[in-house]
Amino acid sequence: MLTDFDWKFALIFSDANRKGQRGPAGRQFMAGVVGVPSGDLSESGINSDATVYWNLDNITLIDLAVERNEGYLTSEGALVTETGERTGRSPNDKFIVNEPTTNQDVNWGDVNISTDVSVFNRLKVQVIDYLSQRDSLFVQDLYCGAEESEALPIRVINQNAWHNAFARNMFVRPTTEQLESHVPQFTVYHAPHFEADDDGLNSQCFVIVNYQIGEVIIGGTRYAGEIKKSIFSVMNLILPKKGILPMHCSANTNGENTAIFFGLSGTGKTTLSADPKRALIGDDEHGWGANGVFNFEGGCYAKLINLSEEDEPEIFATTRQKGTVLENIVVNADGVPDFFDTSKTQNTRGSYPIEAIENRTLDSKGGHPKNVIFLTCDAFGVLPPISRLTSSQAAYHFISGYTAKVAGTEIGVTEPQATFSACFGEPFMPMHPGVYADLLSHKMAEHGSTAWLINTGWSGGSYGVGNRMKIKYTRAMLNAALDGDLEDVEYIVDERFGFEIPKSCPGVPSDVLIPKQTWDDSNAYDATADKLAAMFNENFERYAAGVSDEVNAAAPVVN
Repeated sequence: MLTDFDWKFALIFSDANRKGQRGPAGRQFMAGVVGVPSGDLSESGINSDATVYWNLDNITLIDLAVERNEGYLTSEGALVTETGERTGRSPNDKFIVNEPTTNQDVNWGDVNISTDVSVFNRLKVQVIDYLSQRDSLFVQDLYCGAEESEALPIRVINQNAWHNAFARNMFVRPTTEQLESHVPQFTVYHAPHFEADDDGLNSQCFVIVNYQIGEVIIGGTRYAGEIKKSIFSVMNLILPKKGILPMHCSANTNGENTAIFFGLSGTGKTTLSADPKRALIGDDEHGWGANGVFNFEGGCYAKLINLSEEDEPEIFATTRQKGTVLENIVVNADGVPDFFDTSKTQNTRGSYPIEAIENRTLDSKGGHPKNVIFLTCDAFGVLPPISRLTSSQAAYHFISGYTAKVAGTEIGVTEPQATFSACFGEPFMPMHPGVYADLLSHKMAEHGSTAWLINTGWSGGSYGVGNRMKIKYTRAMLNAALDGDLEDVEYIVDERFGFEIPKSCPGVPSDVLIPKQTWDDSNAYDATADKLAAMFNENFERYAAGVSDEVNAAAPVVN
């Protein structure tokens, strides 16, 4: 059912009258082509008589997904899908091909896991054979990066209509003119229902990036986030070589004052960057180049756990629109999503085009950031809700990337766990963290940026004892920092971590600001704070030799 499809921009070619014929650019059409092709799947090794849907809009793709029983619509028209057993990323199943063009650039280890070309080639043959046998395939030709001079042209080939809608939501959609000349530099082969049996893998699931030939193969997981994250990993290797800092962050601006927000999933990037007084640039991945900040994406992939209209009205509104794809959401008998029901997973997600957010920058760009925000979810309840960092402390905490893994974000995580993730996005950073930290320090110094550490985690005790910081307090502290209201208040220096803590903040009770004062047992606080400080020091040992004395001196002191 293609009733919502804009036929003005589409072409339909039946098996009978178009097979073997050539399109406007002299390209040969495959059998059963629907939409606007900008290539031929034979160029990607796929030779099939399948119906191939090219560059369809997300509304049409969602109609097709419903028709194909890939999901169903809520009462408001959003598409509900399920990803099965894997409701988050599978970090142990992500690999990078060790090949001559990039093997000296990659920081190999437990995060950037190496595999050889033979494993990739063997699995690619199987994936292409699997896709070639499908009755239908879905293709999107898109870009990663809103800065045209740095945009990466990509092609995503999907087995499912709903994953194709996700890809179209998440990446930058080309203009008609751009589509006519689109030549992909990276291709994603997405076969979520293909489960491999190969000694070179850790399970039946795999996400493998081959930089040399510009290809990604994905199999055995229906979690849509793997599609976009694989391409972000590509950008995170390409851009630093051009002097551009790739960042796992959200960003917003008021036109004159741009802010960037670092943090892992669940720490508040999407929530805090959606501010009615500031225009959203993007919610997950950005580059900081010569002209300022630019979004990698054309959409948002919001975490929806405990979403309420009162606290997050703009994000809530997107869940009531056709074009939005909801993952693993529980829906009641009336067709209304229940965002407080986590029986399927705590990592419930919503994917929507950035145009669904009314308060946004039209070009997905902003100026050079005046404020750099590090978001952490401190499960120990030790770190203050807001603190100001020196430049050395900013580098230290950026490299440390302390947070707590939020339940459901990754397979096997059922409750918050303290973790360190370099650059607040280590799984997506193929290069050594020092490369990204040096770029950040340089750009902050060049543009006079101020760094803040904001704890959206626990206060008054550790997880299980204390309480999660109220979002209204976090928003008030953030707004005060961005608006300059914390420039003239009195600060105290944290005795362990050395950063400055404001003694007052508009809209926030003073007793919330000093963590030790929120604990019933001050001795328990000191013991827990020393424990966390020691964890910071132990983690940083692997980076100490590669940073300056000033950065090493920013380490916390264990009393």
